[in-house]
Amino acid sequence: MKSWTEEIDIDAPIEEVWTLFDGSLANMQKIMPQVVDNQPIHETPDVVGSIYRQKFKEGKRIMEYDVKTLQYENQDTSKTFKVGFTLADMFDITAMYELEKLDEEHTRFRYTATNQPLKWYVKLILMFARDKVVVDFVKRVKRVAESETKEE
Repeated sequence: MKSWTEEIDIDAPIEEVWTLFDGSLANMQKIMPQVVDNQPIHETPDVVGSIYRQKFKEGKRIMEYDVKTLQYENQDTSKTFKVGFTLADMFDITAMYELEKLDEEHTRFRYTATNQPLKWYVKLILMFARDKVVVDFVKRVKRVAESETKEE
């Protein structure tokens, strides 16, 4: 298994940043533009265990997979959202988004992604994987959250 973690401080209130993860498809697409659909399949009262069928566009191809909520915490000063899914029967992937309120106008965002290969030959590919996607994602969240805050 391979794991990457990146964190960054964002000049935006925690609730503003949280809407990018815990909101509508339109908000999700601001930070994950390749997600083209996110439909509930099974929702639970406490969110953990909820399953959403997500469609992801990669080039001209659209992949579909079920995303399960593994962890969910929505407190005033900290928020956590962890999901897991299997991609193309080749990888088990988890993504954890953690927000920490630094003060009224600043939030620390930590993103952790794990990738577990399901086929022996995919392990070789994963050995050369770098953190560029994770770093780019964290920067995109910062850029979008700060630009949304400035618009208000």
